[in-house]
Amino acid sequence: MQTAPIGSALGAAAGKIPTYAGRPDYDFAAALSKVSPEVKAKAQTQAQNFEGMFLNSMFSEMTNGVKGEGPFGSTLGTGIWRSMQIEQYSKSFAKAGGIGVAKQVYRTLIMQQAKTAGQIQEKHA
Repeated sequence: MQTAPIGSALGAAAGKIPTYAGRPDYDFAAALSKVSPEVKAKAQTQAQNFEGMFLNSMFSEMTNGVKGEGPFGSTLGTGIWRSMQIEQYSKSFAKAGGIGVAKQVYRTLIMQQAKTAGQIQEKHA
């Protein structure tokens, strides 16, 4: 599976029009042009972190009923190790592209930031 950063996966690079549900997303393209690269990078990081937390919650629920079978037995340390393992799994899943939650969160954050930036520019004009 090939992965790409959230912004480029949405078509934000090099003048491409990003798509949403298979159609050109002109609102998002306009919003991307209004926000700074720093805001884009921060939004991308936050979106990826959010997806990691979401996946962590999902993986934790999936392994909730798993008892200490396997090479680690059923000791107290197994539960602690499993929670750390799930955390690392969820981070790597999110970093590798995840399940699409980060893309939607990124779009929403950028749209909100562009709206705020537009309101600030209107006040100064």
